[in-house]
Amino acid sequence: MSTESTPTIASQAVGGFLESLNAKVPTPGGGAAAAIAGATAAATAGMVVSYSVDKKTLAKHQAFNADAQKQLNRARAMFLTLGDEDAAGYGVLNTLWKLDKDHPDRVAGWDEAVAGAIGPPQAMLALGVDMLRLCEKLIATTNKQLKSDLCVAAVLGQAAARSAAWNVRINIPLLPCDDHDRAHKEVDAMLEHAQTLCDAIEAGCA
Repeated sequence: MSTESTPTIASQAVGGFLESLNAKVPTPGGGAAAAIAGATAAATAGMVVSYSVDKKTLAKHQAFNADAQKQLNRARAMFLTLGDEDAAGYGVLNTLWKLDKDHPDRVAGWDEAVAGAIGPPQAMLALGVDMLRLCEKLIATTNKQLKSDLCVAAVLGQAAARSAAWNVRINIPLLPCDDHDRAHKEVDAMLEHAQTLCDAIEAGCA
C-alpha cells in the first residue's frame, strides 16, 4: 500500500502548486484556487497592518492593529486549511459518485460526503466576508501610504468569496430539496455583503 499523501497547499512552492492546478487532475481545483486568493488577500492586508503597528502617528490604533494582524494571520492559515479540506471532501464524494446509487457504501456515506464537500467552501465564503469586514475597519487605522494595497486585499478577498460561492452552488443540488432555496439565499446574501464591503473599501481608499 502506498504511504504517499497529497501535499498540503501551504507546503508547496507557488510554481509547483500552479503546475498542479494547471494539470489534468481532479485536485487541486477551483477550491484550492479560491483558497489561494483568500490567503493572498489576508497576507496583503497583513502587510498593510505590518507597516502600521508601532507607527507613532498611529499609536492610538496600536491595540486594534495588533489584534487585526493576529486575525489576518489566522485567516491566511484557515484559507489554506479549507482549501485542503475542500480537496479531501471532493475526493470522498467523487469516490461515492462512481458507485451505483443503491450501493451500500454510497447509501451509508452519501449525506456525510455531501456535507464534507459543501462545508469547506461555505466556511471559505464566510471567512472572506469576515476578512472584508476587518479590512473596511483598517481604512481608518492603517498607513495611508498603503491604501492601494488594502484595496488589492479587498478585491482579492471578494474574489475568494465569489469563487467559494461557486463551489457551494455546484453542490447545492446534492442537498435535500427542501434545503435548496435556503442555501441559495444564504450564498446570495453573503455575496451581496462582500460586494458592499469591497465597494466601501475602494471608495474609502480613493
